[in-house]
Amino acid sequence: MNSNEIDIHKELKKYFGFNQFKGLQEPVIKSILAQQNTFVIMPTGGGKSLCYQLPALVQDGTAIVVSPLIALMKNQVDAIRSLSSENGIAHVLNSSLTKTEINQVKKDITSGITKLLYVAPESLTKEEYVTFLQSVSISFVAIDEAHCISEWGHDFRPEYRNLRHIIRQLGNVPIIGLTATATPKVQEDILKNLDMTDAVTFKASFNRPNLYYEVRPKTKNVETDIIRFIKQQKGKSGIIYCLSRKKVESIAEVLQVNGISAVPYHAGLDAKTRAKHQDMFLMEEVDVVVATIAFGMGIDKPDVRFVIHHDIPKSLESYYQETGRAGRDGGEGYCLAYYSYKDVEKLEKFMSGKPVAEQEIGFALLQEVVAYAETSMSRRKFLLHYFGEEFDSETGEGADMDDNVRHPKNKKEAKDQVVKLLQVVRDTKHLYKSKEIVYTLIGRVNAVINAHKTDAQHFFGTGSDFEERHWMALIRQVLVEGLLSKDIETYGILKITDKGLDFLQNPQSFMMTEDHDYTDTDDDSILVAGKGSGTADEALMGMLRDLRKKVAKKLGVPPFVVFQDPSLEDMALKYPITIEELTNTHGVGEGKAKKYGKDFVALISQYVTDNDIIRPDDLVVRSTGANSANKLYIIQNIDRKLPLDDIASSKGLSMDALLKEMEQIVYSGTKLNITYWVDELLDEDQQEEIHEYFMESETDRIEDALREFEGAYDIDELRLMRIKFISEVAN
Repeated sequence: MNSNEIDIHKELKKYFGFNQFKGLQEPVIKSILAQQNTFVIMPTGGGKSLCYQLPALVQDGTAIVVSPLIALMKNQVDAIRSLSSENGIAHVLNSSLTKTEINQVKKDITSGITKLLYVAPESLTKEEYVTFLQSVSISFVAIDEAHCISEWGHDFRPEYRNLRHIIRQLGNVPIIGLTATATPKVQEDILKNLDMTDAVTFKASFNRPNLYYEVRPKTKNVETDIIRFIKQQKGKSGIIYCLSRKKVESIAEVLQVNGISAVPYHAGLDAKTRAKHQDMFLMEEVDVVVATIAFGMGIDKPDVRFVIHHDIPKSLESYYQETGRAGRDGGEGYCLAYYSYKDVEKLEKFMSGKPVAEQEIGFALLQEVVAYAETSMSRRKFLLHYFGEEFDSETGEGADMDDNVRHPKNKKEAKDQVVKLLQVVRDTKHLYKSKEIVYTLIGRVNAVINAHKTDAQHFFGTGSDFEERHWMALIRQVLVEGLLSKDIETYGILKITDKGLDFLQNPQSFMMTEDHDYTDTDDDSILVAGKGSGTADEALMGMLRDLRKKVAKKLGVPPFVVFQDPSLEDMALKYPITIEELTNTHGVGEGKAKKYGKDFVALISQYVTDNDIIRPDDLVVRSTGANSANKLYIIQNIDRKLPLDDIASSKGLSMDALLKEMEQIVYSGTKLNITYWVDELLDEDQQEEIHEYFMESETDRIEDALREFEGAYDIDELRLMRIKFISEVAN
């Protein structure tokens, strides 16, 4: 064995130029060389690929590597070819090859030159390939990204399910499964499915002590918050993950407009643009990539300093993998996620079209994410527990690196409640998931409880002095402490552990932390007359209202013509003291700022001085020109007197959406002459009647106008007249 040991160190130096192995690499390689089935669980960045590359290079025959991503295979093949003078040392076998290329691959394998053959699982199902591989010498089969086998993995691929049948046809070859994410549930699934329950398992720690975890409530001002955060990280590299392509585009634009160098990355961009944006990020020509999860597969940038989740991911595996792209060099890595239950509901909606089994799994994975976001215990301990790893939140490495540990919430003694909870799990005979256990405690009936007649039991409703949220939080903490466990076979069903039974015999103190309360955050869709941010300076707001009244009186127009309420609220939040700053407040364009702004910025400036107010410079977030192309198109075509329905359909807008755009245009101070269109709908007297109404009205609300005219005009007619009125009177 000794000479073998020296050998693998020598080979390591010869091929890879390293003097020593990292982490578990050495024992894994020895296991593979000993022809044993081997299962390797190693976090991203832990050096997984070397575990099978080195044994393949030093053994006779060809190793088959099954990998789900064509782009990744190509990178790996290029990397191995650079280690050897033989180009044929590594090959890819997939649908992208020509007949000639396939023949070359076969020739190199037969003549013993090829040590590593990368294949997609689909290629392995082709009969001609299987027949060919049966005729040559195979050293072992490595299955990379093995979690793709499991429906509980975050990246399930049905074609992976069939792999063991194909491998069997190749004879008695050792199998090596490798994955970067494996909860106990996924691990069991992989070993069962590959028929290698005898495998020697190596599991590296999932703890990344240099990463700092934080979850913030997602409010309406999330973009402002992100910009402020990035501006504090000047010159550092970061990734922002969003769930939709549309969001990726709009956030990238908002960042660019606010002087942050950022590019978008998602599957909807063509390959050339994607490659270009990825290279710009790697070469540090841009600081930030805004991406869907399509990004990061195989990104090996060691100095990503922050990863932001604009939207909460679908599973803790995804979250762990995506945050794991920060701080690979061991330096700082800030992982910030924004959470609102609305996002979770959105994800649940997406799942509703899927098969029931898939939905159940999806919901279970999502509930784990909710638990992580809402918990007030150490986030690191929670995450590692999810991956089946113990962590001491007092002394463990990186113990103070999360928001909950640095800003601890109150703890309360919960010994008696834990006893009550454990008794209910025991006495309901291990039938229920968390939801039914909580319902039993608070005394609520559902179909499942009814079917088992649990509502007739003496313990039904014994926990009704606490609410549902409290019990849910307690269950999470009791799970992490190991008094309960989730059954692996029927995932989600709670079982009492030996440690839990001991607790029942001999109850001890159990300090419970209160969960975070992220009750519904503000809706973030602001209409023209939408809500302001709710944190405006009330005193200033009153002064601005008085000034607006005065200006309106002098000009003989209603106050809403000067500035709408949301604009005043935004001024009372951002304190603009120049005309240019005023144009960055909600619904105020250049025209409007120039026309009415002078008195307003003078008042605000005086107020700021008198009250020693520190102005939030970073709150002046510029909005993107995302809609500006639309706006320009609308203005130009109204100038050309085009029918409004034509303008709407050519931009794929509904009439309602077009009117919204037009309202934003005139409320920001730009004129739109739509007389040509209104004349088609309303005669002179009707127009005059509506005009007079707006002139004398306290408010421009359409509901009030509808009420006033008792149905004589419909909504669109009134909205069009309001646009005409604001355009003529205000602008």
